[in-house]
Amino acid sequence: MDEIPIIFSYTREQAIEDGVLIDVTEQANQLGFKVNTCVTDHLYADYLVPPAGLEGEGQSIEGRLHDLLFRTWIAAKASSAGDRAEFDVLFLMKPGRWDTAHILAIMGPGDHGEPVLTIMLPEDE
Repeated sequence: MDEIPIIFSYTREQAIEDGVLIDVTEQANQLGFKVNTCVTDHLYADYLVPPAGLEGEGQSIEGRLHDLLFRTWIAAKASSAGDRAEFDVLFLMKPGRWDTAHILAIMGPGDHGEPVLTIMLPEDE
């Protein structure tokens, strides 16, 4: 059988360079993750960047990312789905108002077949 020619490909490296994926591997490694880890730009902008006015509430990108990664770790350990985990995370969006974000964490092959983790909102899949 003849190979089907590839018309277009978009690598993980290109997605990181374009800002479609945000590499959080360094922070993930601090929690024990052993693979390249990224979050989607949508998840990052909508939930990890604290909304204006929450500085006095102790909210920061670093803290929110830590919470997301910790929940990812717990969900991955508890998941029986193999390559994915689904879970919810609460994010403070305004003083006194929390939003629940449904999160997907998917393990898949990277640009060179290595295992990589992508954390996203369902609509980013």
